[in-house]
Amino acid sequence: MSKVINALNCKCPNCKKGKIFIKGGHLLLFKIPKMHNRCPECHYKFERETGFFFGAMFVSYALAAAQMIASLVVFWYFIDLSPLNVYLIICGIAFLLSTFNFKLSRTIWIYMFHSDKH
Repeated sequence: MSKVINALNCKCPNCKKGKIFIKGGHLLLFKIPKMHNRCPECHYKFERETGFFFGAMFVSYALAAAQMIASLVVFWYFIDLSPLNVYLIICGIAFLLSTFNFKLSRTIWIYMFHSDKH
């Protein structure tokens, strides 16, 4: 459970203290969150090789799809809104969570390839 909490807080998988991201980005200014190349605490290298984070796109897609499906179920089946309103809400949620998904997908990707063995 501590790995999940550390991943949600974007902490280094190696030392669990350093932050993976320098800046959180800004959604309305279209600024992407900036990452450290290495952990500021233990100097663990986050990007294992060139193109390492290409796979994080698939994680981001899965996160966005899960959020959209959950929104569809809540707003259409439980709250019983019209299809147009549900569509607009889903688009808004996808937009608002895009920066969060970017950070979380990269963090999950880093954690997937981290080994606890030293």
